[in-house]
Amino acid sequence: MPLAPSSTTLTNARIVQADEVIHGSLRIEHGVIAEISDDPTRAGTDLNGDFLMPGIVELHTDQVETHFQPRPKRYWDPITAVIAHDAQMAASGMTTVLDALRIGTGPTDGNRMAANAKMLMDAVIHAAESGLLRADHFVHLRCEVSTPDVVEVFDEVGGHERVRMISLMDHTPGQRQYADVEAFRTYMVGKGRLLESEFDAHVDELHRLSGLYADQHRTQLAGRAGVRSITMAAHDDATQAHVDEASALGVRISEFPTTVDAARAARAAGQLVVSGAPNIVRDGSHSGNVAAAELLREGLLDILSSDYVPASTLQAAFLLVARGETTLPQASRLLSANPARAIGLDDRGIIEPGLRADLIRVHAYEGASSEQHPLGSPVPIVRSVWREGERVA
Repeated sequence: MPLAPSSTTLTNARIVQADEVIHGSLRIEHGVIAEISDDPTRAGTDLNGDFLMPGIVELHTDQVETHFQPRPKRYWDPITAVIAHDAQMAASGMTTVLDALRIGTGPTDGNRMAANAKMLMDAVIHAAESGLLRADHFVHLRCEVSTPDVVEVFDEVGGHERVRMISLMDHTPGQRQYADVEAFRTYMVGKGRLLESEFDAHVDELHRLSGLYADQHRTQLAGRAGVRSITMAAHDDATQAHVDEASALGVRISEFPTTVDAARAARAAGQLVVSGAPNIVRDGSHSGNVAAAELLREGLLDILSSDYVPASTLQAAFLLVARGETTLPQASRLLSANPARAIGLDDRGIIEPGLRADLIRVHAYEGASSEQHPLGSPVPIVRSVWREGERVA
Protein backbone atom coordinates (compact mmCIF):
# COMPACT_ATOMS: atom_id res chain seq x y z
CA MET A 1 0.00 0.00 0.00
CA PRO A 2 1.80 3.19 -1.13
CA LEU A 3 1.97 6.25 1.05
CA ALA A 4 -0.14 9.25 0.13
CA PRO A 5 2.02 11.28 -2.29
CA SER A 6 1.06 14.73 -1.02
CA SER A 7 -0.42 16.50 1.94
CA THR A 8 -4.11 16.29 2.80
CA THR A 9 -6.16 18.43 5.16
CA LEU A 10 -9.34 17.21 6.83
CA THR A 11 -11.33 20.03 8.32
CA ASN A 12 -14.58 20.78 10.20
CA ALA A 13 -14.25 17.51 12.12
CA ARG A 14 -14.79 16.44 15.69
CA ILE A 15 -11.33 15.00 16.24
CA VAL A 16 -11.21 12.25 18.87
CA GLN A 17 -7.84 12.45 20.59
CA ALA A 18 -6.51 10.38 23.47
CA ASP A 19 -8.11 12.57 26.15
CA GLU A 20 -10.46 15.00 24.43
CA VAL A 21 -12.54 15.80 21.38
CA ILE A 22 -11.80 19.05 19.56
CA HIS A 23 -13.63 20.72 16.69
CA GLY A 24 -10.93 21.52 14.19
CA SER A 25 -8.75 20.22 11.37
CA LEU A 26 -5.95 17.75 10.79
CA ARG A 27 -3.16 17.79 8.21
CA ILE A 28 -1.54 14.63 6.80
CA GLU A 29 1.87 14.58 5.12
CA HIS A 30 3.58 11.49 3.68
CA GLY A 31 1.29 9.10 5.48
CA VAL A 32 1.63 10.53 8.98
CA ILE A 33 -0.28 13.07 11.02
CA ALA A 34 1.57 16.36 10.60
CA GLU A 35 -0.59 18.84 12.53
CA ILE A 36 -3.77 19.05 14.59
CA SER A 37 -5.49 22.43 14.81
CA ASP A 38 -8.55 23.70 16.66
CA ASP A 39 -9.38 25.84 13.61
CA PRO A 40 -12.32 24.17 11.78
CA THR A 41 -12.32 26.71 8.90
CA ARG A 42 -9.10 25.74 7.13
CA ALA A 43 -9.23 24.79 3.47
CA GLY A 44 -9.44 21.06 2.88
CA THR A 45 -11.88 18.18 2.81
CA ASP A 46 -14.93 19.25 4.81
CA LEU A 47 -16.12 16.47 7.14
CA ASN A 48 -19.28 18.41 8.03
CA GLY A 49 -18.82 17.91 11.76
CA ASP A 50 -18.46 14.11 11.63
CA PHE A 51 -16.12 12.39 14.07
CA LEU A 52 -12.51 11.76 12.98
CA MET A 53 -11.25 8.78 14.98
CA PRO A 54 -8.16 6.57 14.99
CA GLY A 55 -8.56 3.52 12.79
CA ILE A 56 -9.61 0.47 14.79
CA VAL A 57 -6.95 -2.12 15.62
CA GLU A 58 -8.74 -5.49 15.63
CA LEU A 59 -7.02 -8.32 17.51
CA HIS A 60 -9.50 -11.15 17.08
CA THR A 61 -11.82 -11.61 14.14
CA ASP A 62 -12.76 -15.05 12.83
CA GLN A 63 -14.52 -13.62 9.78
CA VAL A 64 -11.85 -14.50 7.22
CA GLU A 65 -12.73 -18.16 7.88
CA THR A 66 -16.39 -17.36 7.22
CA HIS A 67 -15.55 -15.86 3.83
CA PHE A 68 -13.32 -18.82 3.01
CA GLN A 69 -16.07 -21.31 3.96
CA PRO A 70 -19.40 -19.57 3.30
CA ARG A 71 -21.34 -22.87 3.57
CA PRO A 72 -20.55 -26.16 5.33
CA LYS A 73 -17.84 -28.01 3.36
CA ARG A 74 -18.01 -25.40 0.59
CA TYR A 75 -14.83 -23.34 0.12
CA TRP A 76 -14.15 -20.11 -1.76
CA ASP A 77 -10.98 -19.13 -3.52
CA PRO A 78 -8.73 -18.08 -0.62
CA ILE A 79 -7.38 -14.89 -2.21
CA THR A 80 -10.82 -13.55 -3.14
CA ALA A 81 -12.11 -14.64 0.27
CA VAL A 82 -9.42 -12.55 1.97
CA ILE A 83 -10.16 -9.56 -0.27
CA ALA A 84 -13.90 -9.74 0.51
CA HIS A 85 -13.15 -10.08 4.22
CA ASP A 86 -10.80 -7.08 4.10
CA ALA A 87 -13.49 -4.94 2.46
CA GLN A 88 -15.92 -5.80 5.25
CA MET A 89 -13.37 -5.00 7.94
CA ALA A 90 -12.40 -1.66 6.38
CA ALA A 91 -16.06 -0.69 6.02
CA SER A 92 -16.41 -1.40 9.74
CA GLY A 93 -13.56 1.02 10.58
CA MET A 94 -10.64 -1.39 10.92
CA THR A 95 -7.30 -0.17 9.58
CA THR A 96 -5.24 -2.89 11.29
CA VAL A 97 -6.57 -6.45 11.43
CA LEU A 98 -5.25 -9.59 13.08
CA ASP A 99 -6.95 -12.42 11.24
CA ALA A 100 -7.65 -15.16 13.77
CA LEU A 101 -7.00 -18.58 12.24
CA ARG A 102 -7.73 -21.70 14.25
CA ILE A 103 -5.09 -24.43 14.31
CA GLY A 104 -5.49 -27.85 15.87
CA THR A 105 -7.79 -30.53 14.42
CA GLY A 106 -10.46 -31.83 16.79
CA PRO A 107 -12.91 -34.75 16.53
CA THR A 108 -15.73 -32.68 14.97
CA ASP A 109 -13.60 -30.65 12.58
CA GLY A 110 -15.13 -32.22 9.50
CA ASN A 111 -15.11 -28.80 7.80
CA ARG A 112 -11.30 -29.00 7.81
CA MET A 113 -10.87 -25.33 8.73
CA ALA A 114 -7.91 -26.08 11.01
CA ALA A 115 -6.32 -28.27 8.33
CA ASN A 116 -6.71 -25.43 5.81
CA ALA A 117 -5.06 -22.85 8.08
CA LYS A 118 -1.82 -22.76 6.07
CA MET A 119 -3.67 -22.21 2.79
CA LEU A 120 -5.67 -19.37 4.28
CA MET A 121 -2.67 -17.85 6.03
CA ASP A 122 -0.69 -17.93 2.77
CA ALA A 123 -3.59 -16.09 1.11
CA VAL A 124 -3.62 -13.40 3.81
CA ILE A 125 0.12 -12.88 3.49
CA HIS A 126 0.08 -12.85 -0.33
CA ALA A 127 -2.81 -10.36 -0.47
CA ALA A 128 -1.23 -8.12 2.17
CA GLU A 129 2.22 -8.06 0.61
CA SER A 130 0.86 -7.60 -2.92
CA GLY A 131 -0.96 -4.38 -1.97
CA LEU A 132 -4.42 -5.88 -2.53
CA LEU A 133 -5.90 -4.95 0.84
CA ARG A 134 -7.34 -1.81 2.39
CA ALA A 135 -6.34 -2.58 5.98
CA ASP A 136 -2.96 -3.65 7.33
CA HIS A 137 -3.33 -7.40 8.01
CA PHE A 138 -1.44 -9.65 10.42
CA VAL A 139 -2.16 -13.15 11.74
CA HIS A 140 -3.44 -14.33 15.12
CA LEU A 141 -3.15 -18.11 15.54
CA ARG A 142 -5.88 -19.54 17.75
CA CYS A 143 -4.20 -22.65 19.12
CA GLU A 144 -6.52 -25.38 20.39
CA VAL A 145 -4.14 -26.98 22.89
CA SER A 146 -6.15 -30.18 23.41
CA THR A 147 -5.79 -31.34 19.79
CA PRO A 148 -3.10 -33.82 18.68
CA ASP A 149 -1.60 -31.78 15.81
CA VAL A 150 -1.62 -28.18 17.07
CA VAL A 151 2.14 -27.95 17.74
CA GLU A 152 2.95 -29.59 14.42
CA VAL A 153 0.79 -27.08 12.56
CA PHE A 154 2.26 -24.17 14.53
CA ASP A 155 5.76 -25.26 13.51
CA GLU A 156 4.59 -25.14 9.90
CA VAL A 157 2.97 -21.71 9.93
CA GLY A 158 4.14 -19.84 13.04
CA GLY A 159 7.47 -18.55 11.80
CA HIS A 160 6.24 -15.78 9.51
CA GLU A 161 6.78 -12.19 10.64
CA ARG A 162 3.08 -11.38 10.17
CA VAL A 163 2.18 -13.77 12.99
CA ARG A 164 1.89 -11.20 15.79
CA MET A 165 -0.24 -13.06 18.34
CA ILE A 166 -1.29 -16.52 19.48
CA SER A 167 -4.04 -17.49 21.88
CA LEU A 168 -3.92 -20.65 23.98
CA MET A 169 -7.40 -22.14 23.88
CA ASP A 170 -9.03 -25.17 25.49
CA HIS A 171 -12.72 -25.52 24.67
CA THR A 172 -13.15 -28.78 26.58
CA PRO A 173 -16.66 -28.56 28.10
CA GLY A 174 -17.01 -28.30 31.86
CA GLN A 175 -14.54 -25.42 32.25
CA ARG A 176 -13.66 -21.98 30.85
CA GLN A 177 -16.11 -20.81 28.13
CA TYR A 178 -18.31 -23.87 28.53
CA ALA A 179 -18.31 -24.31 32.29
CA ASP A 180 -22.00 -25.05 31.77
CA VAL A 181 -22.00 -28.24 29.70
CA GLU A 182 -25.60 -27.58 28.67
CA ALA A 183 -24.49 -24.34 26.98
CA PHE A 184 -22.01 -26.45 25.00
CA ARG A 185 -24.82 -28.88 24.11
CA THR A 186 -26.97 -25.99 22.87
CA TYR A 187 -24.13 -24.71 20.69
CA MET A 188 -23.03 -28.04 19.18
CA VAL A 189 -26.45 -29.58 18.64
CA GLY A 190 -28.06 -26.26 17.71
CA LYS A 191 -25.38 -25.62 15.06
CA GLY A 192 -25.98 -29.08 13.62
CA ARG A 193 -22.42 -30.18 14.34
CA LEU A 194 -23.64 -33.11 16.47
CA LEU A 195 -26.76 -35.19 16.87
CA GLU A 196 -28.25 -35.27 20.36
CA SER A 197 -27.45 -38.99 20.52
CA GLU A 198 -23.76 -38.27 19.81
CA PHE A 199 -23.25 -35.54 22.39
CA ASP A 200 -22.24 -37.48 25.53
CA ALA A 201 -19.69 -39.64 23.69
CA HIS A 202 -18.24 -36.51 22.09
CA VAL A 203 -17.79 -34.81 25.47
CA ASP A 204 -16.03 -37.93 26.80
CA GLU A 205 -13.65 -37.88 23.83
CA LEU A 206 -12.86 -34.19 24.36
CA HIS A 207 -11.99 -34.86 27.99
CA ARG A 208 -9.73 -37.72 26.95
CA LEU A 209 -7.87 -35.54 24.44
CA SER A 210 -7.54 -32.67 26.90
CA GLY A 211 -5.97 -35.00 29.44
CA LEU A 212 -3.48 -36.25 26.87
CA TYR A 213 -2.44 -33.00 25.24
CA ALA A 214 -3.59 -29.73 26.84
CA ASP A 215 -0.85 -29.15 29.43
CA GLN A 216 2.11 -30.21 27.31
CA HIS A 217 0.93 -28.35 24.23
CA ARG A 218 0.25 -25.18 26.19
CA THR A 219 3.84 -25.24 27.48
CA GLN A 220 5.37 -26.10 24.10
CA LEU A 221 3.49 -23.37 22.27
CA ALA A 222 4.38 -20.77 24.89
CA GLY A 223 8.03 -21.66 24.49
CA ARG A 224 7.89 -21.29 20.74
CA ALA A 225 6.05 -17.96 20.98
CA GLY A 226 8.62 -16.67 23.44
CA VAL A 227 11.51 -17.49 21.10
CA ARG A 228 9.75 -15.63 18.27
CA SER A 229 8.63 -12.67 20.47
CA ILE A 230 4.98 -13.33 19.57
CA THR A 231 2.42 -11.80 21.93
CA MET A 232 0.50 -14.50 23.81
CA ALA A 233 -3.08 -14.47 25.00
CA ALA A 234 -4.91 -16.78 27.35
CA HIS A 235 -8.41 -17.63 26.16
CA ASP A 236 -11.51 -17.89 28.35
CA ASP A 237 -9.74 -17.99 31.71
CA ALA A 238 -12.24 -18.51 34.53
CA THR A 239 -10.25 -18.95 37.74
CA GLN A 240 -7.23 -17.69 39.63
CA ALA A 241 -5.49 -20.98 38.80
CA HIS A 242 -6.03 -20.40 35.07
CA VAL A 243 -4.52 -16.92 35.32
CA ASP A 244 -1.57 -18.14 37.40
CA GLU A 245 -0.85 -20.80 34.79
CA ALA A 246 -1.02 -18.25 31.97
CA SER A 247 1.13 -15.74 33.83
CA ALA A 248 3.83 -18.35 34.44
CA LEU A 249 3.95 -18.96 30.67
CA GLY A 250 4.46 -15.26 29.85
CA VAL A 251 0.95 -14.46 28.68
CA ARG A 252 0.35 -10.72 28.15
CA ILE A 253 -3.35 -10.67 27.22
CA SER A 254 -6.40 -12.19 28.91
CA GLU A 255 -8.79 -12.79 26.03
CA PHE A 256 -12.48 -13.09 26.96
CA PRO A 257 -12.15 -14.00 30.67
CA THR A 258 -15.40 -15.62 31.71
CA THR A 259 -15.63 -14.28 35.29
CA VAL A 260 -14.95 -11.06 37.16
CA ASP A 261 -12.53 -12.96 39.40
CA ALA A 262 -10.46 -14.07 36.42
CA ALA A 263 -10.40 -10.55 34.95
CA ARG A 264 -9.34 -9.12 38.29
CA ALA A 265 -6.59 -11.72 38.65
CA ALA A 266 -5.42 -11.05 35.09
CA ARG A 267 -5.17 -7.33 35.76
CA ALA A 268 -3.21 -8.00 38.96
CA ALA A 269 -0.84 -10.18 36.90
CA GLY A 270 -0.25 -7.31 34.46
CA GLN A 271 -2.34 -8.74 31.64
CA LEU A 272 -4.56 -6.63 29.39
CA VAL A 273 -8.20 -7.73 29.43
CA VAL A 274 -10.05 -8.21 26.13
CA SER A 275 -13.80 -8.62 25.85
CA GLY A 276 -16.13 -8.98 22.91
CA ALA A 277 -17.97 -5.96 21.55
CA PRO A 278 -21.01 -8.13 20.70
CA ASN A 279 -21.27 -8.75 24.43
CA ILE A 280 -21.77 -4.98 24.91
CA VAL A 281 -24.27 -4.62 22.06
CA ARG A 282 -26.29 -7.68 23.11
CA ASP A 283 -25.99 -6.69 26.80
CA GLY A 284 -24.47 -9.99 27.83
CA SER A 285 -22.57 -13.13 26.88
CA HIS A 286 -24.21 -15.71 24.62
CA SER A 287 -22.56 -18.41 26.79
CA GLY A 288 -23.80 -17.05 30.12
CA ASN A 289 -20.39 -15.69 31.14
CA VAL A 290 -19.54 -12.29 32.60
CA ALA A 291 -20.92 -9.22 30.81
CA ALA A 292 -18.33 -6.91 29.24
CA ALA A 293 -20.20 -3.88 30.61
CA GLU A 294 -19.68 -5.25 34.12
CA LEU A 295 -15.93 -5.51 33.49
CA LEU A 296 -15.95 -1.90 32.27
CA ARG A 297 -17.77 -0.72 35.39
CA GLU A 298 -15.23 -2.59 37.53
CA GLY A 299 -12.37 -0.89 35.68
CA LEU A 300 -11.21 -4.23 34.27
CA LEU A 301 -11.67 -3.76 30.52
CA ASP A 302 -8.77 -2.68 28.30
CA ILE A 303 -9.66 -3.80 24.76
CA LEU A 304 -12.82 -4.49 22.77
CA SER A 305 -12.76 -7.00 19.91
CA SER A 306 -15.36 -7.42 17.18
CA ASP A 307 -15.07 -11.23 17.52
CA TYR A 308 -17.88 -12.54 15.29
CA VAL A 309 -19.58 -9.21 14.27
CA PRO A 310 -17.21 -6.75 12.51
CA ALA A 311 -19.48 -3.70 12.96
CA SER A 312 -19.88 -4.32 16.69
CA THR A 313 -16.80 -2.45 17.92
CA LEU A 314 -17.90 1.01 16.82
CA GLN A 315 -21.49 0.22 17.74
CA ALA A 316 -20.43 -0.82 21.25
CA ALA A 317 -18.30 2.30 21.69
CA PHE A 318 -21.08 4.71 20.76
CA LEU A 319 -23.61 2.74 22.80
CA LEU A 320 -21.42 2.97 25.91
CA VAL A 321 -21.06 6.73 25.38
CA ALA A 322 -24.83 7.13 24.92
CA ARG A 323 -25.41 5.28 28.19
CA GLY A 324 -22.98 7.58 29.99
CA GLU A 325 -20.70 4.69 30.91
CA THR A 326 -17.61 6.19 29.26
CA THR A 327 -16.42 9.08 27.11
CA LEU A 328 -15.69 8.79 23.41
CA PRO A 329 -11.90 9.22 23.89
CA GLN A 330 -11.97 6.48 26.53
CA ALA A 331 -14.02 4.22 24.25
CA SER A 332 -11.65 4.93 21.38
CA ARG A 333 -8.71 3.70 23.47
CA LEU A 334 -10.49 0.36 23.87
CA LEU A 335 -10.71 0.04 20.08
CA SER A 336 -7.42 1.50 18.88
CA ALA A 337 -4.70 2.67 21.26
CA ASN A 338 -4.76 -0.22 23.73
CA PRO A 339 -4.85 -3.08 21.20
CA ALA A 340 -2.06 -1.43 19.18
CA ARG A 341 0.16 -1.23 22.25
CA ALA A 342 -0.73 -4.79 23.27
CA ILE A 343 0.97 -6.21 20.17
CA GLY A 344 3.79 -3.69 19.94
CA LEU A 345 2.42 -1.48 17.15
CA ASP A 346 3.43 1.82 18.72
CA ASP A 347 3.09 3.81 15.48
CA ARG A 348 -0.74 3.86 15.38
CA GLY A 349 -3.95 3.87 17.40
CA ILE A 350 -3.87 7.52 18.55
CA ILE A 351 -4.43 10.79 16.72
CA GLU A 352 -1.14 12.49 17.43
CA PRO A 353 1.47 14.25 15.25
CA GLY A 354 4.13 11.86 14.02
CA LEU A 355 1.96 8.74 14.12
CA ARG A 356 0.45 6.92 11.14
CA ALA A 357 -2.53 8.62 9.58
CA ASP A 358 -4.78 5.59 10.04
CA LEU A 359 -8.10 7.38 10.42
CA ILE A 360 -11.83 6.86 10.05
CA ARG A 361 -14.62 9.35 9.50
CA VAL A 362 -17.70 8.34 11.48
CA HIS A 363 -21.19 9.78 11.29
CA ALA A 364 -23.32 9.14 14.38
CA TYR A 365 -26.84 8.44 13.17
CA GLU A 366 -29.50 8.46 15.86
CA GLY A 367 -31.17 5.08 15.53
CA ALA A 368 -34.81 4.37 16.09
CA SER A 369 -36.04 2.56 19.16
CA SER A 370 -36.22 -1.23 19.19
CA GLU A 371 -37.16 -4.00 21.59
CA GLN A 372 -33.54 -4.32 22.65
CA HIS A 373 -32.98 -0.53 22.88
CA PRO A 374 -36.38 1.06 23.65
CA LEU A 375 -34.89 4.56 23.93
CA GLY A 376 -33.05 4.20 20.64
CA SER A 377 -29.33 3.82 20.16
CA PRO A 378 -26.71 5.62 18.05
CA VAL A 379 -25.71 3.90 14.82
CA PRO A 380 -22.13 4.81 13.82
CA ILE A 381 -21.67 4.90 10.05
CA VAL A 382 -18.15 4.73 8.63
CA ARG A 383 -18.05 7.23 5.78
CA SER A 384 -14.32 7.27 4.97
CA VAL A 385 -11.18 5.33 5.86
CA TRP A 386 -7.56 6.43 5.48
CA ARG A 387 -4.57 4.13 5.87
CA GLU A 388 -1.23 5.92 6.10
CA GLY A 389 -2.96 8.98 4.72
CA GLU A 390 -4.34 7.27 1.63
CA ARG A 391 -8.09 7.03 1.23
CA VAL A 392 -8.91 3.30 1.02
CA ALA A 393 -12.65 3.24 1.69
